[in-house]
Order: sequence, then C-alpha cells, then structure tokens
Amino acid sequence: MEAYTGFAAVYDIFMDNVPYEEWSSYLHGLLLEHGIEEGIVLDLGCGTGAMTERLAAFGYDMIGVDNSEDMLELAMEKRVQSGQDILYLLQDMREFELYGTVRAAVSVCDSVNYITEPEELKEVFRLVNNYLDPEGVFIFDFNTVYKYKEVMGDTVIAEDRGECSFIWDNYCYDEEKINEYDLTLFIREEGKEKNLYRKYQETHYQRGYTLDEMKELIQGSGLIFETAYDAFTHEAPTEKSERIYIIAREYGKLQK
Repeated sequence: MEAYTGFAAVYDIFMDNVPYEEWSSYLHGLLLEHGIEEGIVLDLGCGTGAMTERLAAFGYDMIGVDNSEDMLELAMEKRVQSGQDILYLLQDMREFELYGTVRAAVSVCDSVNYITEPEELKEVFRLVNNYLDPEGVFIFDFNTVYKYKEVMGDTVIAEDRGECSFIWDNYCYDEEKINEYDLTLFIREEGKEKNLYRKYQETHYQRGYTLDEMKELIQGSGLIFETAYDAFTHEAPTEKSERIYIIAREYGKLQK
C-alpha cells in the first residue's frame, strides 16, 4: 500500500466531481436496511474524511482509520470546521486495533483494492469480524477486474486546475490483476510567485478482484456474506459491473 503524500494536498480538488452526497445517502440507506440506525461506525481507508464527515452528519459515532498522515491531517481540519466528534486513527487497515467493538464498518472509494495480496485482504476481513458487535454489518465497495482491464486499461489522464495539475499514467497488468498508476503532480507554491509550481511523483498499486474472489476471502475470514449489488443500485452485479458493493455480517461471537 502506498500512502498518499503530495496528492493528499490536492486530493479533494481533483475529487470534486465525485457525488459524495449521493454516495453517502446510498451507503446510509444500506446501513438502515441492515438495522444500523445509530452507534459506532468504523470507516476503513477514510482518507480526507469526506465520507466519514457525511456519515457523522447522519448521526453515527464515527471512527476513521487511514495509513496516510497527510490525508488524516486534512480530515482533522474538516473535523474542526464541522465540529463533528470523530476519532481518527493513523493505522494500516491490515493490522488496525480498536478499543472495543463497533455496530458497523464501512470501506468505500475502492480502499480495499489497495490491498494487493489476497491473504492480506482476508486478514483485514478477519480483523473487521473481530471488532464488529455480534451480527454487526460490514459494507464495502471494490473496483472489479473488468473496470481495470476494459475501462481504465493503459490510458493517460491529465487535468489542469490552475493552482494544480496532474498527469495520470495508468497501466493494467492482466496476469497479475494489478493496476498501476503513476501520478505526476504540479502544485502551486503558497506565498511564492504565481507561476512557481512544485513537482511531485507518486506510484500507486491496486488489485482488481472478482466477486467470487471476494466471497471466498470473506468466508475464509469468518464473516458471513449476505449480498452484493452493482454499485449505487439494488441490482445484482453483472460481468460488466465496474464497482460492486458487498454486505457481510459478523459471525462467531454469539455462537461461542
């Protein structure tokens, strides 16, 4: 997993086309459908807290976990502005630790795709099962192999926003199911001449998963798979689904 560094500073600027309000309403709806109306909710891979803040606004007691200090600094700035009582923890989701159990856990915006080794992802799921209340709910999304191979593929994306710009070189390695993207960022220096930019370079890796692979990892971790949806719908995933939501439940505590 690569922690966001230079990109963290401009992440929200380049993600301003993401319909977070719609996504959070969809996620909130799934939580309600599965009996989670209140209580502590864990956000794994919370990033700058965009979703964490919105779930807190729905009334949940939020905990955000991320392994990027730069991203969490931005999340904490948002917390100051909103006044929400959110606990942020600088931890790797592959070995996170909590002080107690939670009603539900969520992980969205393809955070789990950053776990490129299936056995490590199974360990993430095992930890989630361990920290969920009895019959607690885990909801997460992931990008599919189809999306990385057929939609993103070997492409180049570039954007110029004035105060910052980026070049995104994307490479998809079919056999390894690995998607690599090389980011080159140019960010305007504060307090300097307007035409002075600092260059940053980062490389990120994500792994594409199939629904069957996810089901196997979930069941191997101790969680119970409940259902899967084509993202932002209540329809079953298809071969051309680009993002899939999965709902799983805690298993083991009441059975002991």
